[in-house]
Amino acid sequence: MRGVENGAMEPPVENFNDIIRVVDLAGVLGNAILGGIAARAARLDLVGFGILAVLSGLGGGIIRDTLLQAGPPVALTDPYYLILAITGAVIAFLVPMRSKWTQRPLILIDALAVGCWSAVGVQKAVDAGLGWLPAIILGMITAVGGGMVRDVLLMRVPSIFGGNTLYATSSFAASVVTLVLIEFGEPEFGAIAAIFAGGGLSLLARRFGWVLPTEVRIPGPRLLGNWRRKRGKPRHPGRDHPPPHRRLGLPNSAKP
Repeated sequence: MRGVENGAMEPPVENFNDIIRVVDLAGVLGNAILGGIAARAARLDLVGFGILAVLSGLGGGIIRDTLLQAGPPVALTDPYYLILAITGAVIAFLVPMRSKWTQRPLILIDALAVGCWSAVGVQKAVDAGLGWLPAIILGMITAVGGGMVRDVLLMRVPSIFGGNTLYATSSFAASVVTLVLIEFGEPEFGAIAAIFAGGGLSLLARRFGWVLPTEVRIPGPRLLGNWRRKRGKPRHPGRDHPPPHRRLGLPNSAKP
């Protein structure tokens, strides 16, 4: 617990860590259920439910810890992670989860987990002595790695590569926010801010259908020529400037 500075009591670090852990574990459970929902849509058996749920909820953290080479992944050393991932698979197997009211809490948990996992990945990268760019990359891998592995196992293009509502972009924003506040010496507030930044952007993108562009159209010579003709003299004077009887709406017989 921090002491008193300038007459004000600072919030204890333990409270921040507890909040991060709760959101982290809730994200594991929520994404495990989402993996189970994907397994149901693919008509997989109980084994498929379990594998997709575990990889969906823990895949990003396992990839991150493997890349850092700092011992066994936390998902394998902390029993709560595997227990919640398997619990999510069982819930998805027993409950259809087809109504909006059952999916809305999962959407909220998933959005908050984007910011939380991004912050955790950035913090672990900084603790390992990595620079700002590897820290951002590891933050994004932690957040989107599980969903990417799930999509690959289902033999489809990962949703983060296009067509989704700024999932990877939300993770990038949360990672940057975390890194900036770490540089200012406030890693705890950085984690909280990342949860709100990543989760808020993810929810807004889902609400308003924001997506990244899939292509950038550069005007070609033909389009540039048409644009220049419109700004210059008309190419067909007779067509662009009809005779008086046409402008007045008179029939051809009234032609002067």
